[in-house]
Amino acid sequence: MNVENYTVLARRFRPQTFSEVVGQDRIAQTLRNAILEGRVAHAYLFTGARGVGKTSMARIFAKALNCPNAVDAVPCNTCEICRAVSAGQDVDVSEIDGASNRGIDDIRTLRANVNVKSMRTRYKVYIIDEVHMLTKEAFNALLKTLEEPPQGVKFIFCTTEPNKLPDTILSRCQRFDFGTVNIESIGERLRQIATTEGFQVDDEAIELVSRRANGSMRDSQSLFDQVLAFGHQHVTVADVHRLLGTASDDRVIELVQALIDRHAARALEALDQAILDGVQLDALTDQLISYLRDLMVTAAGVKGVALLGATESSRSTIETQAEAWGLKTISAALQILAEAKIKMARATWGRALTELALVRITLLEDLSRLDELIARFQGKSLPATSSSGRLATDRPMNSSPRVLPPPVAVAHSSPESHDLPDVQKSQPEFQSQAELQSQPELQHDPHAVGNGLNAGIVPASSNATVPGESSAEASSISTSLPEPELAFQPGNEAALLEHLRTRNTDLTGIHLQRATHCQMTGPTQLEIVISANHRFEQQCLEQPNIVSKLEQQLRAATGISIRLRFTTGSAHESSEANPLKHPESSSSKDHPASSPNGQLADGNGRVAQPETSPNSRAERPTLPHPSVTEPPAIRPASRTVEDPEDRFVQSIGAAFGIDSWRVHERERIVSVEIEENSDTTADSSTDD
Repeated sequence: MNVENYTVLARRFRPQTFSEVVGQDRIAQTLRNAILEGRVAHAYLFTGARGVGKTSMARIFAKALNCPNAVDAVPCNTCEICRAVSAGQDVDVSEIDGASNRGIDDIRTLRANVNVKSMRTRYKVYIIDEVHMLTKEAFNALLKTLEEPPQGVKFIFCTTEPNKLPDTILSRCQRFDFGTVNIESIGERLRQIATTEGFQVDDEAIELVSRRANGSMRDSQSLFDQVLAFGHQHVTVADVHRLLGTASDDRVIELVQALIDRHAARALEALDQAILDGVQLDALTDQLISYLRDLMVTAAGVKGVALLGATESSRSTIETQAEAWGLKTISAALQILAEAKIKMARATWGRALTELALVRITLLEDLSRLDELIARFQGKSLPATSSSGRLATDRPMNSSPRVLPPPVAVAHSSPESHDLPDVQKSQPEFQSQAELQSQPELQHDPHAVGNGLNAGIVPASSNATVPGESSAEASSISTSLPEPELAFQPGNEAALLEHLRTRNTDLTGIHLQRATHCQMTGPTQLEIVISANHRFEQQCLEQPNIVSKLEQQLRAATGISIRLRFTTGSAHESSEANPLKHPESSSSKDHPASSPNGQLADGNGRVAQPETSPNSRAERPTLPHPSVTEPPAIRPASRTVEDPEDRFVQSIGAAFGIDSWRVHERERIVSVEIEENSDTTADSSTDD
């Protein structure tokens, strides 16, 4: 063979008719029917992956349009026009590379040539390959010509990325999407080429090349050209593996079996031996991903799907491994390996990433038993132990047992009977409700109501032990639970509210002073009513963290979980109607404050005096005005108010950390002084 005139297989075996385009029968039939019925559009768009026949189909379509000897829209390939189009030398069929002729000037030249009538053919055909590489300006210049082309002009656009084309271009074209070619069709075409070239190629070798092509006919022909040059007259599957740097099916199956057995050392040794034998790390990783894909598809119950990581002779082994490993574990392993493959593209330590992925896969537990483990965690049975002797949940065997939600306390029990009998510390961690009820040693008190902390699972006898635990290993403790401070029952509403006030010495307690009363609206629900004039305090109390804190305090006091809510009362409700207020504030009914806004030192005569301790609550003497001597008959009696409702006073107290306030109100002082000053002025005028 003359080396200088050698043409690669992809060019020499390029399709020349519609029937020779492998895997695109539906598109070929559509184009043929369009020619026969005279429904040929002015613009076509061929999209698809590389090497699937887009440009070849465009050339065949141009020959079928212009061939004078065409029969049933099939070109003869013997006339001068067909030979010129096949060679790319026909003056009326222009094939333009969109990557190198992408500017607006190139499109202007095309527009100028479009109006020139064809010289010897019926149609002028413009084939623009990689059309998505054109610039935005070039597309805009082509729009008008593409919408209304001259008579006898056809456009065929080919691209692998149709998403980069403007919508205005897409809407003016008939689009045909070329799919990838299946493995069987590629293999059949390669056998024809091997026979034509005079080579003997094993079927497994052809299948391996077909899988490596990833659905591209041109890629398969390029790989097959390398294989024929490497393997001489007889090509085996071993020759293909050595040429491509891939591992044999037996090697991949052995490595995956080590992963299934969770044997990390054996898996790493198999990887190391494969690399020493010349297997490329990237190629081996791709094979493992494809093989795990085959396992996943098989474990899902799919039959008859083509294998990507092994030949058909290994299907029985794949089915056995898929059944042993389980679908969930296979999916997790595939995800780990796929993530490692993505990281390998950006790193220089690809082998370490692959080894890490293999070790992580060996550490996977049997994820197919996840549902069973979840059921056991919910209390149906004890968790099973793994082959390593530990619990499947990795929880220590001597961890503290799960606390079961206790029932409510016994209402009729006496205060002296709160000491419960001894209970075993080694209570089983997981027990269902049915198992607890079935044990004669443990029983619930049917009359249990109220305190859920003091009550629980009451043993029938003081020497009750947990089943399955020996009396020698069990250690008993005597637990004495305190009696609840308050009982959650009608009549104790005031005491409950006062308990919350005394327990909270911060702003929460100050806000609770605005409560007019509280009431029980359900078996375990308490409603605190805030005056309508104190909406700000209600909003502060309704914060989730404040409500949670108050509910915990009520639970600690009553022994049961109480749901707390705040509501707004009527605007006319005042502190004197609230029996829960301090007794010192009851005098506000007879002597109302002179300033409703409650501002400190605002001219109304109210002076706030902080106290640093609760014990210093002695009433301070009233100081007279420095310039006027007030008549006792005119000035009303002053009063002292502890913890006033003034919002400004409370904010100052919170800022300086003052526990309580005592406000000495000097009412109507200003008005009295004004009157006395007026009298003094009048007297002075009279004297003058």
